[in-house]
Amino acid sequence: MDKLKELYKVYTGSECTKCEPIPGAGSNRKYYRLSCEKGKSLIGVQGTSRDENHAFCYLSKQFAQSKLPVPQVYAVSEDGLYYLQDDLGDTTLFDALKAGRDAGGRYTSHEKELLRRTISALPDIQIRGGRHIDFSHCYPQASMDTTNVLFDLNYFKYCFLKATGVDFHELKLEASFQLMSRDIANIPSNSFMYRDFQARNVMLDAEGNPHFIDFQGGRRGPVQYDLASFLWQASARYTKELRNELIDVYLTNLKHYIEVDERRFRKDLQLCVLFRLLQVLGAYGFRGYFERKKHFLDSIPPALDNLRDLLDNDGCPYPYLYDVLKDMVNLPQFQPKPPVKVERADGYKTTDNNPYNAHIADGPATFSKYDGKGPLVVKVFSFSYRNGIPEDESGNGGGYVFDCRSTHNPGRYEPYKQLTGLDEPVIRFLEDDGEILLFLHSVYKLADAHIQRYIQRGFTSLMFCFGCTGGQHRSVYSAQHLAEHIHEKFGIEVRICHREQHINQTLPANP
Repeated sequence: MDKLKELYKVYTGSECTKCEPIPGAGSNRKYYRLSCEKGKSLIGVQGTSRDENHAFCYLSKQFAQSKLPVPQVYAVSEDGLYYLQDDLGDTTLFDALKAGRDAGGRYTSHEKELLRRTISALPDIQIRGGRHIDFSHCYPQASMDTTNVLFDLNYFKYCFLKATGVDFHELKLEASFQLMSRDIANIPSNSFMYRDFQARNVMLDAEGNPHFIDFQGGRRGPVQYDLASFLWQASARYTKELRNELIDVYLTNLKHYIEVDERRFRKDLQLCVLFRLLQVLGAYGFRGYFERKKHFLDSIPPALDNLRDLLDNDGCPYPYLYDVLKDMVNLPQFQPKPPVKVERADGYKTTDNNPYNAHIADGPATFSKYDGKGPLVVKVFSFSYRNGIPEDESGNGGGYVFDCRSTHNPGRYEPYKQLTGLDEPVIRFLEDDGEILLFLHSVYKLADAHIQRYIQRGFTSLMFCFGCTGGQHRSVYSAQHLAEHIHEKFGIEVRICHREQHINQTLPANP
């Protein structure tokens, strides 16, 4: 602690007047919040490994150069065991999800939005952040290889499996481990693997934007591992539906960087889920059974629930390992308890009840006649309210209609009266004013979620309309920018109609 205070004084030029320990979790690293009378707050880190500290500091610098939301390192001690970094506050994503987690995985729309923001940012860390990394700086090794995989599998064997008392054949299990390590090492891995990507390692700012910490164990490895680590975090209890939604969100953003074979991706993801579950059970066994840390013991039952579900869905392609794991999850001490109805502490009402009590004679539920047709085509209109709202020729009755008349109107000023929202002077006017940008920010979020769901369901038509007084400035700007946003993000066909300007344009679907 004294060395951190000295480092603080050297860096800030002020005496550290307050030094508070911050509770840690699964590592031997110690964290402190340091501040002075002027209020400058920094996080001081005391590590036990120079190499591990060096890895974090190096990666932090590289990520910061790529404009990624990570803590900046300001000062490092001469012996490399202490350093100072940004204070990102006290709110982790894990904390923000507490109410939904305590309610057995019943998350609100706001909580789901935090998850979507976080998982959307993961490809930025993995691909953009990994482009300029010299992986030789990573700790304890540069990449996920067979040795690394076998280390974690044996971690599971010695720290968890043996502690359960399950009987197994050492050589047969080792043969399964060898096959598994080979298969995982063969997954394409040309990007940065965070390795311990979980909700406790994501800090949230006042606006709910994610910032990423504790990536010192990262290395080159498959992107699927981080997705498995996050979505199958034991205590989170994400539903299958939510996991699938977040996987879709992740893939949408990953495709901005690389081409993705989704069938191969999902197959490799399932293998990484199995591997990650065994790795964390090893950690829970060591930290829980041997070190007697309660929250690790509490994580064992939900981790086993995840493993049980994976085994029931053919998630283990190694016959002998499958048999051993089946025997393990079927032990009496690991049998799942009957579900207990849990209400959210924040007062939000939830239910598991189906509003319709089905009868076997009813047969399966019917689906919309529009399901599964695809591909989706989006139509975006600008219009004048004086001439009425555009008709929807698809027969679906129309879509979203947004009123732009609350925003500052450039048409009131003589220099802009003969121009439209496609002209540079009008664009500069609207963007410098800023009201239209705030307006469209909300529109984009709504449109993105709607389009994503329409694509999933195989719908063919969606309509967005922007109206203003004359259908010339604000509505034209908004319609054009939403159309280009949709086309860039989703790669689908977008048809633009500026009705009052008699302008039609088609942005074709990406091949």
